[in-house]
Amino acid sequence: MALLIYAGAALAEIAGCFAFWAWLRLGKTSWWLLPGMGSLALFAYLLTLAPSDAAGRAYAAYGGIYILASILWLWIAEGSRPDRWDIAGGAICLAGAALILFGPRG
Repeated sequence: MALLIYAGAALAEIAGCFAFWAWLRLGKTSWWLLPGMGSLALFAYLLTLAPSDAAGRAYAAYGGIYILASILWLWIAEGSRPDRWDIAGGAICLAGAALILFGPRG
């Protein structure tokens, strides 16, 4: 369930940030900001659902998922194929997120 929450949060954050990018960098209308802000609010809400006893741990684990989702966004939404460095970096970050999510707590 945690992975679904993080994946949804990542999609919401990337979409929200992309709305601002589109407005400021791609010359889109300021109307793009409305769904962007809604998407960012959804992102924040979804992170509160993460199964963690500490917000910092939830955010740290989310970071690896966010990086992987950003690389997928680069490829799917922007049409720029990730290179081997993107993939290697994403794999390293995902491994770090897995350690944070699934590591034994004592």
